[in-house]
Amino acid sequence: MAKILITEDDESTRDLLKHIIESAGHTVTTAADGKQGLSAVVNDQPDLVVLDVMLPEVHGYSVCHQIKSNEILKNIKVMILSAKSFPADKRQAEEVGADAFLSKPPDPSELLATIQRLLNERKT
Repeated sequence: MAKILITEDDESTRDLLKHIIESAGHTVTTAADGKQGLSAVVNDQPDLVVLDVMLPEVHGYSVCHQIKSNEILKNIKVMILSAKSFPADKRQAEEVGADAFLSKPPDPSELLATIQRLLNERKT
């Protein structure tokens, strides 16, 4: 299955996301802040990043922008998860190149379906 990086500062949310995604057979690594997340993306080059917006060190939108503007990393799929779900938040996610945007807490079946869709897009 796929290598997925979860970058989320809230430990209980991070653990829940990890459990849900691993239950679908994916390999999951985690990062607790934006700086760790960026480092993990560069070093491990996961297939997909599940990315919180409100992160310490480096903001989630900035992490996404840095991934998507890097020639080597730009094909990595990025799903933004945010407690904020206003149209402006979704628009900002699109502007930085996010491939998907889900509101927190995500429905597990919607989360897995979105991950699968993004992974399928990556293969084509």
